[in-house]
Amino acid sequence: MKLRLDRLVIQQGRLADANQKLDKEEVISMIRHGAHHVFASKDSEITDKDIDDIVAEGEKKTAELTKKMDNLGESTLRKFTIDATEGDGQQRSLYEFEGEDYRDKHEQVGLRWIEPPKRERKANYAVDAYFREALRMSEPKAPKAPRPPKQPNVQDFQFFPPRLFELLDKEIYAYRKSIGYKAPRDPELSDAEAKKQQREEQKRIDDADALTDEEQAEKDELLVQGFTSWTKRDFNQFIKANEKYGRDDMDNICREVEGKTPEEVMEYAKVFWERCNELTEIEKIMATIERGEAKIQRRISIRKALDAKMARYKAPFHQLRIQYGTNKGKNYTEEEDRFLVCMLHKLGFDRENVYDELRMAIRQAPQFRFDWFIKSRTSMELQRRCNTLITLIERENQELEEKSAKKRGPKPGMKGQKRKADGTPDMRGRPKKKK
Repeated sequence: MKLRLDRLVIQQGRLADANQKLDKEEVISMIRHGAHHVFASKDSEITDKDIDDIVAEGEKKTAELTKKMDNLGESTLRKFTIDATEGDGQQRSLYEFEGEDYRDKHEQVGLRWIEPPKRERKANYAVDAYFREALRMSEPKAPKAPRPPKQPNVQDFQFFPPRLFELLDKEIYAYRKSIGYKAPRDPELSDAEAKKQQREEQKRIDDADALTDEEQAEKDELLVQGFTSWTKRDFNQFIKANEKYGRDDMDNICREVEGKTPEEVMEYAKVFWERCNELTEIEKIMATIERGEAKIQRRISIRKALDAKMARYKAPFHQLRIQYGTNKGKNYTEEEDRFLVCMLHKLGFDRENVYDELRMAIRQAPQFRFDWFIKSRTSMELQRRCNTLITLIERENQELEEKSAKKRGPKPGMKGQKRKADGTPDMRGRPKKKK
């Protein structure tokens, strides 16, 4: 049966490689096959039989095998079973177990099969709205209204006179009237508000008139009165400089704005703080500047706290003590914290790369040459630890100020007394001298 399967499947080329070719080693092995046995055999094993007889015997065996394989056709394969016959002559089937035949059990499974219910999909969300929100897509907006082809590009941060914007708006509406433009309806508003806005916009277009010669000359004159040389890049540099140094540090602000002289920056700053409310994003700009100024004030307060702490010791690297309370922690020792505070004050808290320099100072310190914990800390970890220590120092300074204020107390004899007028007796009973 195995030979039949081999002939039907493998030898017909279904599983064999059709392009397989004999290589040099395989040909040599075929030639050498049996040569060792011939040379090592005795004379009795070697006969003078004709080669034609040998080939005839091989052909006869092949014919018999082929005939046997032909008798094993597809009908025989259909009747193929995996039943076995035991020594007692009785046939046993693999489907039998404990006297029960499970051969037909699988056919009855379909009758007892309970199909699970179909999944019901609830359409409880709008697909379009979901993907519009996910992709940040909005409804198609109304087309932009046309503008005159040669109108100058005026930015709000250039601070042109307000009269110029009135003339430019008048010119725009006159151009729309000349081309017969109709005001569209805003789809983002409700129907009533959209109709009202559309009527007002259309009325402005219908009532618009072209600029007169005097107004055109006035417009040309106003176009040179703003900060025309200031670009968006210059404006952003000015805002970032105010955030970094504060609005009062004009020296650093002038150095921060590239391509502008100190006089130009100071002139622009004066106009900016006078007319900053005219900018469209003034709330965002002021929030950015105020956030930067708050950071500056925080750095100043931290510097004062460190100065006050260091001033209480003659040799802070050896004598400094920190009031931990319940926030000491288990990782850093008091010697390590003392070094961090003293070296941070020495390097300067408000320097740009102070924590990188602090990390290098720790690695170079001789007392930490075997302290691998502190030497392996990153700049970010040192910064977090220093922030914790600064908080403890500020709390300690506040407690000391409160204690000193309680010790001083109110001045004796002043509590509950009103200011005496001129000529009334003083503390010693003598009348005050009039000036």
